[in-house]
Amino acid sequence: MEFVSPQFFWVMIIPFTIFVFLVITNRDRVSRVFDEKILRHIRVDSETLPNSLRNLVLFGAVFLMIVALSRPVINRGYKVVHQRGISLLLALDISGSMRSKDRYPNRLTFAKTKIKQFLDDLNGDNIGLMAFAHNAFVLAPFTSDTATLKQIIDGVNENYINMVSTDFITLVKEAGRLLKDKKEKILVLFSDGGEPNNLKGMREALKKEGITLYTVLIGTKKGAPVLDKQGHPIKRKNGTIVISQLDEALGKIAKASGGNYLIAKYGKEDMQRLNKEIHRHFIGEDIGTIRIPQRVELFMYPLFGAILLLLIGLSSMPKEGEKFTKRLLKKENKL
Repeated sequence: MEFVSPQFFWVMIIPFTIFVFLVITNRDRVSRVFDEKILRHIRVDSETLPNSLRNLVLFGAVFLMIVALSRPVINRGYKVVHQRGISLLLALDISGSMRSKDRYPNRLTFAKTKIKQFLDDLNGDNIGLMAFAHNAFVLAPFTSDTATLKQIIDGVNENYINMVSTDFITLVKEAGRLLKDKKEKILVLFSDGGEPNNLKGMREALKKEGITLYTVLIGTKKGAPVLDKQGHPIKRKNGTIVISQLDEALGKIAKASGGNYLIAKYGKEDMQRLNKEIHRHFIGEDIGTIRIPQRVELFMYPLFGAILLLLIGLSSMPKEGEKFTKRLLKKENKL
C-alpha cells in the first residue's frame, strides 16, 4: 500500500501530534482545583466514556481522516494504451483580403473562430498549425494539445496580415515537408480563396506531394472591400475600390485532390460535419502510447472508520456530569 499524496500526510501529522500532546498533558479545570482523592468521591457517573478513552476515540477519528485524505491505494502496475488518430495540418490564410468585413467582425477573426470550433471535436489526433500568405511558416508543431493550439490561434492578429499576394504553391511545398513522415497527408485550409493566377499549378503540386486538401472558405460571394492597416478601403490606380469576393475555385481543387470543401457559416455544425467527414475517410495511425496507473482506492475504509469513531466520541459527551462540575466550580469561586 502507498499514498497518492504522501506530502499531505506528513504535513498534517506534525500539527496533529502536537495537538494530541497538548490535550493529553493539559488537565481539565476541575482537576486543577480539586485533589484527585476528593474528585473520586464527588464525581457523578454520567454513563459516558471516560475522558481519556473518549479523547483516544476522537484522536483516532482525526488520524483516520488524515489517512483518507492522503489517498491510500494499492498499485497494480500500469496499463499501456495505444493512441490512434489522424495527423492533420491546419493552415490559416493571413493575406490582405482577410481584413474584409463580410464576416463578423472580419474574415481573419471569423476564420480563427472556425479553427477553434474544428479543434473542439478532435480527440487524440495529431495537429499541426501554420499560417501563410506570400510565405508559409509554422505556428505550432504537431501536437494533440488542442488547448495550447487555441491559445496560439488567439495570438494571431492583424499584425500578421501580409498585403502581398498569396502563394499557394509555397504553402503546398511547406505542407509536404511537414507531412513527409505522416502515413496520411491531410491539409485543412482556412482561406477566402485566391486569384486564378495564384492557384495555377496548385492541383499538380498537391498530387506530387500526395496531399489531400480540405478547404474551409471564408467570406461571401457578394464580397467586401479590402482594407489597409488603418481600416481604409484599398483603391486601384484608377480610383476604384478593391473588392474581395469568395471564389470557389480553391474548393474545386480540394475536391480534385480527394478532399472536399465548404463555405463557413455561423454556428458549429459545419465544423462538426467536416470533422466527421475527415474521420470517416481516414483510419488514422498509432501516434503514441499512454501508461495509465491501475490503482485500487482504499480511502473509503479509513473514512468510514473515522466517521464511526467520530459518532462514538460525540455521542459519549458528558451531560449531567458537566452540569454537576460547573456547579462545583461556581461554589468554589464564591468561596
